Amino acid sequence: MSNPYWSPAIARLHPYVPGEQPKSTERLIKLNTNESPYPPSPKAQAALSAADLGDSLRLYPDPESTTLRETIAAQFKLKPEQVFVGNGSDEVLAHAFYSFFQRPEPLLFPDISYSFYPVYCDFYGIEPKCPPLRDDFSIAVEDYAIEGAGGVILPNPNAPTGRFLPLAEIEKLLELHPERVVVIDEAYVDFGGESAASLVDRYPNLLVIQTLSKSHALAGLRLGYAMGQAHLIEGLNRAKNSFNSYPIDGICQRVATVAIADREWLADNCTKVINTRERTCQALSELGFEIVPSSANFIFTKPPKITAEALYQALRERNIIVRYFNKPRISEYLRISIGTDDEMDALIAACREIL
Repeated sequence: MSNPYWSPAIARLHPYVPGEQPKSTERLIKLNTNESPYPPSPKAQAALSAADLGDSLRLYPDPESTTLRETIAAQFKLKPEQVFVGNGSDEVLAHAFYSFFQRPEPLLFPDISYSFYPVYCDFYGIEPKCPPLRDDFSIAVEDYAIEGAGGVILPNPNAPTGRFLPLAEIEKLLELHPERVVVIDEAYVDFGGESAASLVDRYPNLLVIQTLSKSHALAGLRLGYAMGQAHLIEGLNRAKNSFNSYPIDGICQRVATVAIADREWLADNCTKVINTRERTCQALSELGFEIVPSSANFIFTKPPKITAEALYQALRERNIIVRYFNKPRISEYLRISIGTDDEMDALIAACREIL
């Protein structure tokens, strides 16, 4: 597809395709984009309700998001200068690709991982090199012992598989490439993983990225952040301030600051999702599904007796939306977000009926 008004660079892009966001008013059980099944922290909701829209909207927000960064730093025992915030973790990732990976050497990431990574490579003219996951979808760190790499990025837990790579393996990865940045994308870490933020002070090449979209139930707010040593954060700020000095609006800063500080609510929310995930895994296993071990708020699973695409369509006909990837190695799997207990009961009943 092309257009005479487009630049050649735009014409060659293959944009990221997000999960379906239905606009219909029909009653759907939406288990396809890994959103939280529960509303955000009551304290965050109260902060939103209390926002002075009349006065705050006429002023520019704090371009440094100072209070928000201080709050994030305190939660991870870091300094504010070790924290960067952006308009969702996808924007933070975009700045990271621009700041650290535009090199002649290839960027390493798994062959099955977040499908935005190849899009960023295409956008910035970065060569990707993708070591394959093992047959069980785990990451073999030794496969990243590649000389002349321009950097490494991987989701942990991985997406769409949900598998978690222990911190000892992350350290091995950091030590394989001491002169290049290693980005650990932790969108799902609160659901059973362990954050690599504890390693930031020890490794000058580590950048950890998190989001409020999943465990904090704030996908609609658009807030992501990175943690790394000050020289990496300065690199991100140079990119941000050359593109948009005010990416985080004032209301978002207030609500996000309160949400991040409410650790008790976060722990409770994650526990509910984890318990539902484990119960759902057990029920699907009893129906014959193959389940990839998950440390995320979703399940990656292969159905019995029927193709993944056929089950996806059959569930869609019953107003249940899950995610199907028509891609090599994973075309027989579905990714199912964890919803409420009632939603997952409806999914299990529908699968039992279809099978």
